[in-house]
Amino acid sequence: MSRVVVVNAGSTSVKLSTVDEHGASESLDSLDALPADVAAVAHRIVHGGKRFREPVVVDGAVESALEKLRELAPLHNGPALAALRDARRVLPGVPHVAVFDTAFHATIPEEAAVYAVPARWRVEWGIRRYGFHGLSAQWAAECVQLPRLVVCHLGGGCSVSAVLDGRSVDTTMGFSPLEGVPMATRSGSIDVEIVLHLLRTGRLGVEEVERALESESGLLGLSGTTSRVEELERSGEPGARLALDVFAHAVAGAVAAKAASLRGVDAIVFTGGVGEGSARVRADVCSRLEFLGVELDPDANAGARPDTDVAAARAAVRVVVLHAREDVVAAGAARTALSLPAQAPVEPIVIRRT
Repeated sequence: MSRVVVVNAGSTSVKLSTVDEHGASESLDSLDALPADVAAVAHRIVHGGKRFREPVVVDGAVESALEKLRELAPLHNGPALAALRDARRVLPGVPHVAVFDTAFHATIPEEAAVYAVPARWRVEWGIRRYGFHGLSAQWAAECVQLPRLVVCHLGGGCSVSAVLDGRSVDTTMGFSPLEGVPMATRSGSIDVEIVLHLLRTGRLGVEEVERALESESGLLGLSGTTSRVEELERSGEPGARLALDVFAHAVAGAVAAKAASLRGVDAIVFTGGVGEGSARVRADVCSRLEFLGVELDPDANAGARPDTDVAAARAAVRVVVLHAREDVVAAGAARTALSLPAQAPVEPIVIRRT
């Protein structure tokens, strides 16, 4: 048996795990105590830019190219690159593979990927929708085998993606992980004139605006107290209620928009820490989508543990609570890139039929 070490560097922490050929994963505390059968290291890189649309074996040239992409997602690519360098130093004799969150969204058609900006921005400067949480969306597509999926990855970062026959066709995150629905501390989409106004009037500088939109907005900015959904749900403060209402409104609107991209929807998948853990968020979102044929089984939703279908038996649209397994997808991609023995195929989620 061979294992793949997965390095998943976020903006504030690094998660380590090993994944075997059966797709079973185990968490690691550090790279200092690895099993003897490590065959490769897979690194989740959030932004691959225009160049990286497939997993790639890391060498000096690739590392240099990744350094140039740091500015596209500074909160994520910077820590990921630092973790990659550390791992290559600790494990110099093992192949390292970069696996990109943006790669799954490379199939998005031009009508969904292109911004209505001047040609120079698009052609010369690479301004377009890249999309993120691709590993999570890919896992959902493999587990929920229905043609038209809307995948709600709701956690510290949040995105809503449209997946048609296993391929991404639209997503809320764009040029950076800042666009889309509100998140824990990120604003999501706002009128760009707000930023221009703040800069033009001298109220804030560029770095202050970036810090506010990335770290002081979202659920934290709305509530004024916390970005954690479980704490907001326990609170009776008006700001907490406002934060949850704005969040549910935005996510439901995004789901409806992605259903339009798919010309309908067969299933909505909730994944990520909030998507998996908050029955209230799922209920608040789905109650706004009854016009699409969405209806929850209240008892199933309240007691849901991933991986399960929580839609009412008669509902036309299935609602699936799914545990995010980005590490398994990354490990499988590394195996393919290195022609290692493939992982066992994914067991699909059992969907309750009407």
